[in-house]
Amino acid sequence: MGKDYYKILGVEKSATHDEIKQAFRKRAHEHHPDKGNGDAEKFKEVNEAYQVLGNQEKRKKYDQFGTTFEGMGGQAAYDAGFDWSDLFRQGGVNSSGFRTSGFDFNFDDLGDIFGNFFGGQRSAGQGSRRAQRGVDLEASLTISFEEAAFGTEKVLELAKQVVCDHCLGNGAEPGTKIAGCKTCGGSGQVITTQQTFFGAFRSASVCSACRGQGKIPEKKCHRCSGSGLILGQERVKVRIPAGIDDGGTIKLSGKGEAITAGASGDLYINIRVLPHAEFKRLADNIYTVKRIAFSQSALGDKVRVKTLDGEVNLKIPAGTPSGKQFILKNKGAYKLRGRGRGDLVVTVEVAIPSHLTRQQKKLLEELGQEGL
Repeated sequence: MGKDYYKILGVEKSATHDEIKQAFRKRAHEHHPDKGNGDAEKFKEVNEAYQVLGNQEKRKKYDQFGTTFEGMGGQAAYDAGFDWSDLFRQGGVNSSGFRTSGFDFNFDDLGDIFGNFFGGQRSAGQGSRRAQRGVDLEASLTISFEEAAFGTEKVLELAKQVVCDHCLGNGAEPGTKIAGCKTCGGSGQVITTQQTFFGAFRSASVCSACRGQGKIPEKKCHRCSGSGLILGQERVKVRIPAGIDDGGTIKLSGKGEAITAGASGDLYINIRVLPHAEFKRLADNIYTVKRIAFSQSALGDKVRVKTLDGEVNLKIPAGTPSGKQFILKNKGAYKLRGRGRGDLVVTVEVAIPSHLTRQQKKLLEELGQEGL
């Protein structure tokens, strides 16, 4: 399998995403080169392991095949410049609309393979290899009932992999030169040609000397040890849209972990809405209960009812029974998708006193005699 990423992070294969993330931060902090007893090589290994195990798709491939088929260096015996992630996708319908039982083949890439089998030429920079991107992150955010209904803004403090602020991500000590990689000629890939029964088969693998960058610093940055990345803190402003509900997710593109050659990952924020003492929500409608006296139920009255916008008057008609519902239009939560607001549904409960004064008891007895 090569490197045992689970062993590097010190977790079991059954570890959850949160456990892997916690183990990564612990190991990264322990081996960070800025510390007196830090170890740059172990720090790189820890980062490499998290890049795989911290990504759901890459972890699945690693568990199944012992690699993600990305950045394999000399191990990529038959990587002819196409994206192996398309080749080993289990089941489903492929890009050409064909359902497969075992593997989902990308027929564009398959054509490239046969082109190489029969002597087709391809330059090192060509092919359908997808651009690399950083690891996606998840975070949780707790907001109030009112904030969910009306929307708000929050700021998150995230500990994540960011571009080194000393070398600005190029891996070189400021003021020193960056030269083209002699191993790959600056292409970031090493091309080898193998003679087969079908003809010349050219394979491309990521250059192990420059790790696909195509260039090597004359002197490595002392802060990031040449990786161009460090573990840092970032303040992220999050706009909570009006109408979001408990369990909703917000995606912030490019706010995940950074990499030196490619786009940063995305940040997924899971929203938890605190319960309210007087209101409950179902879709865009909000529900509340208003207790009234027996006399108000029988004779009718005007009562004050709490809403998210403040108190309003509610007319109780004479003879209103307990359990009667009144709908106050446009007093609910804002609609997350679409315009307008839901309604406030007020359920009336007639309060039955448990203790009566002598006068109250006498009056009720008189009412009883009148058939009420």
